[in-house]
Amino acid sequence: MGQIHAQNRTFVQEDILPLNVFADTWFFNKGWQPHRFQQDSWAAIAEGKSGLLNAPTGYGKTFAIWFGVLQRYYRDERRKKGIHCLWITPLRALSAEILQATRSVSDDLELDYRIGLRTGDTNAAERQRQKTSAPQALITTPESVHLLMASKGYREYFSGLEFVIIDEWHELMGSKRGVLIELALSRLRAICPGLQVWGISATIGNLEEAMEILMGGEGKGTLVRASLKKDIHMETLLPDVLERFPWAGHLGTAMIDKVLPIINAHQSTLLFTNTRSQAEIWYHRLLDAAPQLAGALAIHHGSLSEELRLWVEDALHRGILKAVVCTSSLDLGVDFRPVDCVVQIGSPKGVARFVQRAGRSGHRPGETSKIYFLPTHSLEIMEGAAIRHAVHNGLLEQRLPYVRSFDVLLQYMVTLAVSDGFRADELYAEIKRTHCFSSISRCEFDECLLMVTQGGRTLDTYEEFHKVVVDNGLYKVTSKRVAMRHRLSIGAIVSDAMMRVQYLSGKYLGTIEEWFISRLQPGDTFWFSGRLLELVRVKDIQAIVRPAAGKKGTVPSWMGGRFPISDNFGAALRHTFTEIHRKSRSLPAELLFLQPLFVEQRRVSALPGEHDLLMEYIRTRHGYHLFVYPFEGKLVHEGMAAVVAYRLSSIRKATFSIASNEYGFELLCDDPLPLDEALHAGLFSTEKLVDDIRGGINIREMARRKFRDIAGIAGLVFQGYPGKQMKTKHLQANSGLFFSVFEEYDSDNLLLRQAYDEVYDFQLEASRMHKAFERISTHRIIVQRPDQLTPFAFPVFAESFRERYSNEDWQARLEKLKAQLEA
Repeated sequence: MGQIHAQNRTFVQEDILPLNVFADTWFFNKGWQPHRFQQDSWAAIAEGKSGLLNAPTGYGKTFAIWFGVLQRYYRDERRKKGIHCLWITPLRALSAEILQATRSVSDDLELDYRIGLRTGDTNAAERQRQKTSAPQALITTPESVHLLMASKGYREYFSGLEFVIIDEWHELMGSKRGVLIELALSRLRAICPGLQVWGISATIGNLEEAMEILMGGEGKGTLVRASLKKDIHMETLLPDVLERFPWAGHLGTAMIDKVLPIINAHQSTLLFTNTRSQAEIWYHRLLDAAPQLAGALAIHHGSLSEELRLWVEDALHRGILKAVVCTSSLDLGVDFRPVDCVVQIGSPKGVARFVQRAGRSGHRPGETSKIYFLPTHSLEIMEGAAIRHAVHNGLLEQRLPYVRSFDVLLQYMVTLAVSDGFRADELYAEIKRTHCFSSISRCEFDECLLMVTQGGRTLDTYEEFHKVVVDNGLYKVTSKRVAMRHRLSIGAIVSDAMMRVQYLSGKYLGTIEEWFISRLQPGDTFWFSGRLLELVRVKDIQAIVRPAAGKKGTVPSWMGGRFPISDNFGAALRHTFTEIHRKSRSLPAELLFLQPLFVEQRRVSALPGEHDLLMEYIRTRHGYHLFVYPFEGKLVHEGMAAVVAYRLSSIRKATFSIASNEYGFELLCDDPLPLDEALHAGLFSTEKLVDDIRGGINIREMARRKFRDIAGIAGLVFQGYPGKQMKTKHLQANSGLFFSVFEEYDSDNLLLRQAYDEVYDFQLEASRMHKAFERISTHRIIVQRPDQLTPFAFPVFAESFRERYSNEDWQARLEKLKAQLEA
């Protein structure tokens, strides 16, 4: 059975072992002492409990669970062959890191506990080996678990399963991938009644709810919380000159000279951006400014090829790289990487995200995480003070779980039918125990059955929607074509149609969204993977490119790169105004630096307090502008602006242009606005708010667009075969047709209702919008009528100005206007 070596001591693995022999030995060999939360985790696992582990990044959460899993395995006299532990992660990069960390334990202790890796990058031969000779532990993703469930004999394959570990549960819980986890757990618990389930999470506000969702009606779990506080040293990088009329036009690249000394002073630095486009821009701007970084600077984001990503990760491990410009693709990690500094470029948008990224430096127990915040314009400097307040007070965001995701349920039904089939009563009882479907009625469940067997009430005449047949109460798929197409469509990640970017030689660089490539002509140049590329031709779903000379090229943008500040982050931002009005010399450095901007804002308009709402009504040659500053985030502001515009136009008919940023929104109209009358009538009242949302926002069009994703997950629209994906416009047209049919002939269709629910809950953030109106209704409303654009108004105005002059030299126009205001 092997031996465990600890310097001069040797322990023979007996059938029953002391509680922590594996951990004690391994930690002894490393010269480390386990933390109390690790010991508590091992004890809970040894007692057969399930639960959730919460501890700061870099303190060994992985080992807190892993040694408990090993201990249970070797204590069991009747060990079964096959999969003993499923370790599920949200990212392929994280899967690779966990594989390395756990295999190092088996190697160090000379254990015969084999660990495999199965993700979308795993080749077919390795997948087949894992099925015929299963490892004891399989590190995988939610989609791969469902693919295994779509295989014949999956019950037998999982029959010896004792553990399911969900890593970074907070990342999965607030998405439909979390629903995939819930459904998979409901079936695995039915196969293995004694299954132990553990979640791991570092940064989440609603821990108790997160654990309850993970337990899935199996009783109360054990919450293990580390009584450790990760020290974070944060510094905001301040520009040499304060812009009193800021705008978010340069993505912070004007401060590259502040970043280069940081890179040079540290062994390795991660520079986090919020979008892949911003990462590409920063990568080549850094190389322009410091050519000596060539070979020591890399880029990492989710659209790059696996080969490139793995090279960057490995080079970072080995200390070859000085810096990596990255996105959330490197947010998560388990090993003690040699990264000693982090730079957050632009707003982190959320407190938990900032803490998570900060934790990538000082990634060892007891070490301080060092992070620099680089604001991309003057008003963003305020966020430095807001972040510090939020982190100090532990204002971590809650993750809103998905409920009643019928598209995922329909996909899951077909997944089970493709393999060994399912029986309706058993399946209904299983899913009722999940959080997502705890409210599903039997009537709704039967409607789902009707949709997978006959296409529901409206598509029954079309044979292609008769996917599942019923044989003696067993629902199963008999068509090989249906089974193949379904396996290709498993998952809940939706995006625009992707195109492969590759050289003429065939070397693969990564993927890019079809809509971006469709705008280019052969000969056009663009930046991708840190390289300037020339488009040679488009062939099927391949963008054939070659290296380009020069320095000018378009930077691609990805549709998924837009997310707003969180509610807690908005509250922290508003709190900064309390500090500003204290007029103390002990103000945070960021707020002291911004004093000239605040003085100018107060001179030409007003500076609101934490419990004030500032509105500015300004007339320019462009028309009548109404600026409102709720500090609630861009998405909430877009919805609020539409409601305010609707209420104003209900008093006097008008047409508005709308612009917004994270701090406020603008309504622009050719005619004067009935502002006083509207305020008297309750412009920010919550009364009839739902009706006014419906009246002021084109909910139907938003739901139609949302329905495309839902239809793809549910299997109504086939996305295409590998290498032959359907074009975006075809997917949109097909899903739009179903949307119209359901609206006209099946208005109670579950998928149709779901589309509207998701628009309200996630796109409009209706609950946050309602809270914002409710909060404002209790605040003092300050209405100012300045003669010119103010420092607060200018960045919002710049957003609308950019749209109006998108085909002209709008940047030069904007700089000219700013110069006039500063004169």
